[in-house]
Amino acid sequence: MSQLVVYDSHANIGIPDDILFDGSYNPIASIVCSTYPTFSCDVDDASYLQDRAILALTLDVVESVDEYMKFEPERVSGPINNCPLSNAKLIATSSLIRPPPRRNQRKSSLTMDPYKNRPSSAFNSPFWTTNSGAPVWNNNSSLTVGTRGPILLEDYHLVEKLANFDRERIPERVVHARGASAKGFFEVTHDISQLTCADFLRAPGVQTPVIVRFSTVIHERGSPETLRDPRGFAVKFYTREGNFDLVGNNFPVFFVRDGMKFPDMVHALKPNPKSHIQENWRILDFFSHHPESLHMFTFLFDDLGVPQDYRHMEGSGVNTYTLINKAGKAQYVKFHWKPTCGVKCLLEEESIRVGGANHSHATQDLYDAIAAGNYPEWKLFIQIIDPDHEDRFDFDPLDVTKTWPEDIVPLQPVGRLVLNKNIDNFFAENEQLAFCPAIIVPGVYYSDDKLLQTRIFSYADTQRHRLGPNYLQLPVNAPKCAHHNNHHEGFMNFMHRDEEVNYFPSRFDPCRHAERHPIPPPVLSGKRDKCIIEKENNFKQPGERYRSWAPDRQERFICRWIDALSDPRVTHEIRSIWISYWSQADKSLGQKLASRLNVKPTM
Repeated sequence: MSQLVVYDSHANIGIPDDILFDGSYNPIASIVCSTYPTFSCDVDDASYLQDRAILALTLDVVESVDEYMKFEPERVSGPINNCPLSNAKLIATSSLIRPPPRRNQRKSSLTMDPYKNRPSSAFNSPFWTTNSGAPVWNNNSSLTVGTRGPILLEDYHLVEKLANFDRERIPERVVHARGASAKGFFEVTHDISQLTCADFLRAPGVQTPVIVRFSTVIHERGSPETLRDPRGFAVKFYTREGNFDLVGNNFPVFFVRDGMKFPDMVHALKPNPKSHIQENWRILDFFSHHPESLHMFTFLFDDLGVPQDYRHMEGSGVNTYTLINKAGKAQYVKFHWKPTCGVKCLLEEESIRVGGANHSHATQDLYDAIAAGNYPEWKLFIQIIDPDHEDRFDFDPLDVTKTWPEDIVPLQPVGRLVLNKNIDNFFAENEQLAFCPAIIVPGVYYSDDKLLQTRIFSYADTQRHRLGPNYLQLPVNAPKCAHHNNHHEGFMNFMHRDEEVNYFPSRFDPCRHAERHPIPPPVLSGKRDKCIIEKENNFKQPGERYRSWAPDRQERFICRWIDALSDPRVTHEIRSIWISYWSQADKSLGQKLASRLNVKPTM
């Protein structure tokens, strides 16, 4: 606890360190902004806030700031000279002294840290307490009858401590369980306002706070980060019009194109339910029924299958979304993240060495880089296809197993993503961090991508199971803008509400509908059916990608497939099917696999 001393008749006021030494470097501004986060100041420095706060009768945090907010003197760009306290000196005494605010500091530095939910803190008392705040005089010994007698059930602190410990773990994510998060900002660098009316993309220079989670996909929470596995790359934008979750991977394509097969796919990739061992025969058996998976395997079994770390990894939105401008014109869009430090991977021997030395190497690399000021950065690019032109391609633009060739659909720069702050608590800001592709903002919409359509439901549903029905009230998931609805009550609802009208419409509640924003205009018609898409074209893009590699890279790819197909439980039939698939992608590739496996190709 530090002391803020005002040279006046007022008593010294104790202010917690986490408020006094907030990133704004200004105690008064921190108190004001932590209580009134929507308050904005029209001046470039903190003097106006200081003088207004000193005018308060007391500085009993909430009460004084309430008084402060009620009093509205004329705004000036300097000290309020007619106030007897305007030049009062502020002295902060603590073991940590921050430098004064810089004149060129952004105004946003005066706002509340959007990732913290004050005033709740686990360490705002100098002594131990129960969860309800009662003081605990002994946190070392249980309450017993005598020194060696039985423990008494009335030792509430012991019971509470054990009960809380017993419930520390929450359900693990079904996929993407192993992950690491970091915070930062997204800044628009190029004008795309002709493509979208999204507020956070409205003009170059606009910055939006973000939190990003990187992850492996298949294995458990404590698994090594050097396993051959896709990586998750999910970004949550805290925009002025609500949150936008761009939930993607490091590969631009996926294994299957229809969400109906997603549960089966995950079951096949997960460990054997009998032995809890991931086995190639199960994976190859399942995907032998899905030739559209070949393109994904040209990424997974490529050198890119094991990124060096998260900082040297690309990202992709994977699914096709829709951008809509103010006129209502819709365009298909794909999102791509490109690291400014380049792409680096680990080959087999190196991944074994790195993973054996540190199974959390990617998490540590990300944390240490940010702590050292070596902030990771990615450039955001988009690809655009006019829905009126989708029939011009030999593939379906909504097929998630396909990429859009950059020579036909060029990349367009949009902005940059910078991660400049580590998370404060792993559980609160990584384990409880929840993403959902359904969370979008005006100007961004879904497409009829079949995988995206199923993700819209499934992601939110699994978060409700994992975190509870009110998971969007958790500070890391909650929007930072104003929000209003009648979704209330339920388990673990901790939002303070005091309204009497919890229905709509009402003549007693002035809340109204928001301004209408454009949505895709096409009118659809057709009969109910369950079918696959017309343009499958499963082999062209995998073959083109294989032929684009240097010979040594092709050889490593072949060796990985030889190893997988050599699993003793992979049958002759399954091997023959895979050789047939790869022969259709590239004839020489199929011949090399057949020769080394001593299997005669069927075509």
